[in-house]
Amino acid sequence: MMNDELKRQAAAMALTQVKPGMRLGLGTGSTARHFVDLLGVQVAAGFACICVPTSEATARQAAALNIPLSDLDTLDRLDITIDGADEIDPQLNLIKGAGGALLREKIVAAASDLMIVIADDSKLVDALGQFPLPIEVNRFGLGATRRAVALVCAAHDCAGALRLRQTSDGDSYVTDGGHLILDAFFGRISQPEALSTDLLNIAGVVQHGLFLKMCKKAYVAGADGVRTLSNGN
Repeated sequence: MMNDELKRQAAAMALTQVKPGMRLGLGTGSTARHFVDLLGVQVAAGFACICVPTSEATARQAAALNIPLSDLDTLDRLDITIDGADEIDPQLNLIKGAGGALLREKIVAAASDLMIVIADDSKLVDALGQFPLPIEVNRFGLGATRRAVALVCAAHDCAGALRLRQTSDGDSYVTDGGHLILDAFFGRISQPEALSTDLLNIAGVVQHGLFLKMCKKAYVAGADGVRTLSNGN
């Protein structure tokens, strides 16, 4: 079964958790895109909800489907955020940020009563770090910030390179917030909480893609169907 179909199955399962009148966070990426499409079908049939998108791309997709949108200046809390992930460990800790929306994704997830992750089973790992960890940084002082990040990564046994993310045209990738992204190729992250703290202590680091103790439930689709993973963290 193609990964795209698996992603859609996981998205459809997450949609069963959404009740009329809920305030929803809409994630970013290929799997979250399926959820937004499915939600749009429900909205067209009269389903009532209001949503906060985690990226300009998701906002455009949702607006095209006439999904009602708001923001966290207007809504103080959300009921559920549904989003994808690049990696999911056994405790439902995540690496996110391949789509470059990690800062807004983390803000929206933190403002939600429940974060549900949807994914295909290729995203399950024994330990985080096989996927490169995105680190969002300020443009100002990039050289100094990059050196400080490299020292932290080395202290946490980063096995690979630290690369400035680029577009297909060779330009620096710029997030919706106007920041840049450094991708750190760890191989395995043995102490994610300590790494999180050390990275956030660097002045030029805006945020990183470690989502620790944020996800309470995941729908993971594989050849045998959709599994529900849960964690009371």
